[in-house]
Amino acid sequence: MVTDICDEDEAVSPVIATVLLLAITVMLSSMVFIMMQSALTSVEKSEPEMTVSVKGLDNGFHVVRITSLDQALDPARLEYQIYSSDDPNGNQYNGFVDDSDVYGVIGSNISFHDRDAGYSVTQGDYFVIDSETIGSKDGTWGFKLIDQSSNTLLFDIGLTIIED
Repeated sequence: MVTDICDEDEAVSPVIATVLLLAITVMLSSMVFIMMQSALTSVEKSEPEMTVSVKGLDNGFHVVRITSLDQALDPARLEYQIYSSDDPNGNQYNGFVDDSDVYGVIGSNISFHDRDAGYSVTQGDYFVIDSETIGSKDGTWGFKLIDQSSNTLLFDIGLTIIED
């Protein structure tokens, strides 16, 4: 005796099949939404972190070298300040790293040297301060760098004493 498959009962009722199709559709839509949601959120840039070293030279100059920096910075957004801690209202030198009398200039009161010439501030770049001329070799002066993009104080260090 041969039985015909078409004569048997259906495996799944139409109502259950519809519910299963809807559940699979909702689950797939949710998975696509979750994957795309992480791609659409904006990633905020973290505040830069920098460490520097300072060295006083016998010729009356200070060299401030960037020893570590976690991201490249725009010189146009970095403000430097050289100030006397003994006389806060006295002489002070400030400006931006990209100023034409600072960036890559030799022989000015303060100069910034971009080692990789990439027009960005990165690890290994350095500042040269003519402490003899501006009078900052007595150990009472400070030097700080502020990132205007994130309003972050990158460093505030004291300039060392330079003996005559």
